[in-house]
Amino acid sequence: MRARTWAVVSLAGAVFLALATPGPRVQAQATGPKPAAVVNGQFITLAEVDAAVKVMNGNVQVAVQVPESKRRQMRLEALGMLADNLLLQQYLRKNAAPADPKEMAHHIADLETALKKENKKLPDYLSENGMTEAQLRDQIVNALQWRDYTQSKVSDAMVEQYYKDNKEFFDGVQVRASHILIRVPFKASDADVQAAQNKLKTIRQEIDAGKITFEEAAKKYSQCPSGPEGGDVGYFPRKFVWDDEFSKAAFNPQLKIGDMIGLVRTEQGWHLIKLTDRKPGMASDFTKIKNDVRDLYMTELRMSIVAAQRKVAKVEINLP
Repeated sequence: MRARTWAVVSLAGAVFLALATPGPRVQAQATGPKPAAVVNGQFITLAEVDAAVKVMNGNVQVAVQVPESKRRQMRLEALGMLADNLLLQQYLRKNAAPADPKEMAHHIADLETALKKENKKLPDYLSENGMTEAQLRDQIVNALQWRDYTQSKVSDAMVEQYYKDNKEFFDGVQVRASHILIRVPFKASDADVQAAQNKLKTIRQEIDAGKITFEEAAKKYSQCPSGPEGGDVGYFPRKFVWDDEFSKAAFNPQLKIGDMIGLVRTEQGWHLIKLTDRKPGMASDFTKIKNDVRDLYMTELRMSIVAAQRKVAKVEINLP
C-alpha cells in the first residue's frame, strides 16, 4: 500500500516553487537527447529530474554508491512531482490570470537582497539549485498564478465548511487497522477484477467460518508489505496517509473494534479491512487553526486539479 504522509502532502505546495519545471517547451528534436518525460507536448529533461532529486534530498548530491535501483526510484519520485507540477502549470495558463511582471521583478529583487546578506549573488543561488534564471522566473510566475487563482477560488466560508467536514482529522482522531490486500491494476480487465474480488470474498468466508484468523490470513494471502505483520498498518488519521477510500472505510462510525469491512477498492487493488483500535484525539478550535485549515484546503485543491488533469493528459515516460 502506498503511504502519503501529511508532511509530504503539505510539502507539495512548497515544492511547487522549488521543483517547478520551466515554461512552454516543445518536445525534444529527434536528433537531441531523449527527454525523461513528455507531458502534453512539453518535455522534462533528465537533468531537471536529477536537479529535483537533489532538492528533495536537501540540496545534497545523491551519493554515487547509491544502488541503481534506489537511484531510479528516487528519479521516478522526482519525475512524478515534476510532471504533476507541469500539469498544474498547464492548467493555470488556461484558467488563471497572467502574473504581474512588476511583482515578479519585485520578488527577484527581494531574493537578490537576501542573497547579498549571505555574501552571495543570484548566479550562486542558481548554480546551487541547478537552474537557469529563466527557470527561476518561470517558477515565480507559477507561484504567483497559483496564489492569485486560490485567492479568487477559496472563500472563508469554503474553508470553514472544509473544517466542519473534516473535523475528525483536525481533532487528531486516529484509528488503527489491519488489512488484506489483493493487488489488481486500476485499469485491469473485468476478468482480473472479478478474480481479485472472488479471492478476497473466499478469504473472508474462511475468516467468518473460523477456519483462519484475520492475522493468519493476512500473512498467508495479503500482497502488501504489511502482510508478515498480520496486515497491521498502525495508527493513522482520516486524511493524507492512506488512500481516501481506505481511510473512509476504516473511519466508518458504525465500525466497532474488531469489526471487518470490505471489499474496498483503491488504486492498489481490493482490501479487506479490520478495525483494531481508535484514539479520540482532542477538540480543535477553528479560530485558532484557520490559516492551517486554509493551507490544507488549498493543498487538496491542488491535488484534485492535478488528479483531474492526469486523467486526460498525454504522458510519455522515457526515464532510463
